[in-house]
Amino acid sequence: MARFHYEALNSEGQGFSGLIRAAGEREAMRLLERRGLSVVALRTGDAVGKSVSRRRRLQATDVILAMQELATMLTSGVTIADAVASQAASGHHPQVVEAFSAMSRDLQRGQAFSTTLARSGLPLPEYVIQLARAGELTGELGRALKDATAQLEYEQGLRTEMRNALIYPSVLIVAGAGAVALMFLFVVPKFASLLKRADELPFLAWAVLGVGMWTRSHFMILLVGVAALVMGTVVALRRPDVRRSLLDRAARLPLVGAWLIEADTSRWAKVLAALLGNRVPLMKALELAQAGVQIPHRNARMGEVTRAVRGGSALADALEDHDALTATGYNLVRVGERSGKLASMLDSLAALYEEAGRNRMRRLLILIEPLAILLIGGVIGTIILGVILAITSANDLAI
Repeated sequence: MARFHYEALNSEGQGFSGLIRAAGEREAMRLLERRGLSVVALRTGDAVGKSVSRRRRLQATDVILAMQELATMLTSGVTIADAVASQAASGHHPQVVEAFSAMSRDLQRGQAFSTTLARSGLPLPEYVIQLARAGELTGELGRALKDATAQLEYEQGLRTEMRNALIYPSVLIVAGAGAVALMFLFVVPKFASLLKRADELPFLAWAVLGVGMWTRSHFMILLVGVAALVMGTVVALRRPDVRRSLLDRAARLPLVGAWLIEADTSRWAKVLAALLGNRVPLMKALELAQAGVQIPHRNARMGEVTRAVRGGSALADALEDHDALTATGYNLVRVGERSGKLASMLDSLAALYEEAGRNRMRRLLILIEPLAILLIGGVIGTIILGVILAITSANDLAI
């Protein structure tokens, strides 16, 4: 059965649109005519999907929602073939529907779910594929996908939280820059005549009036330059190597660095815990968890930890030797290794780092907001002071 998007008129001339399932276009037309509708346009659901796909990019939340629904169906006892087929016929993003349709066809040919998931083209981290493969081996695919979805939700929430944390300071800076631009364009030039006595003006007054006049005279050049700078920054940030380099430098800063490292370590611990909880071998789990570490110098450090464990060291000792965690982290990992509950200890470790990262982020925001206000107020105050000095100097000269 295929899906068709129709546009039709009823007997009263009112327009309708919607979806209808039918074996072909002729059958879809007959079904609509039986409803008393006059068909104006009829398109396949795939054509509509492609049009929607061009209008809206695939978001991480689209993939997470589809995977969450799939995990729920599997844990409820639905077979993998039926669950995937149901997602292929759902109203998700067209790219998600297309991916699940291809997966459904591959499953009917006898391929394993993890293999079809890896070939689906969905933007999923490698650990999701490994968790699916582990779930197939243990017979607990639903639980494995549930753990994978929980990790995806955590990572998406972390990214959203970090973006939201920067919204208010960004608004402050943009508003302040706009206020400064308005003062240079419309307020300062009104005192341009005072520049004729530049030799007799205080330096601050001369500098403020000069910058204001230059800004007004070269406003278009300045605007084009700012636009080019913004566009160049956006293009540069789309390059993974540039983002990694900036992240690595930010992680070495006094205040921001500790926050980024704690968030990255929490992500590493949660991925490793989920993999081990689904019986993925330790070495493979360490390699996959390392791939999720985003800060370059910490990724290299976790690579050294993996090599040390492969060489026979205990995980806690390898982490401590390479200064990868805190003293609390080493103790939790060591207890987990000795008790055979490493996955649960790593979950606890991730929770500790997550909470510490959130607290540090709040303290950082408390510091950023007044700094932004002070910076903007200082610039505006300097401009006003320069104008006042120019006015008082002119009055003194007139006297």
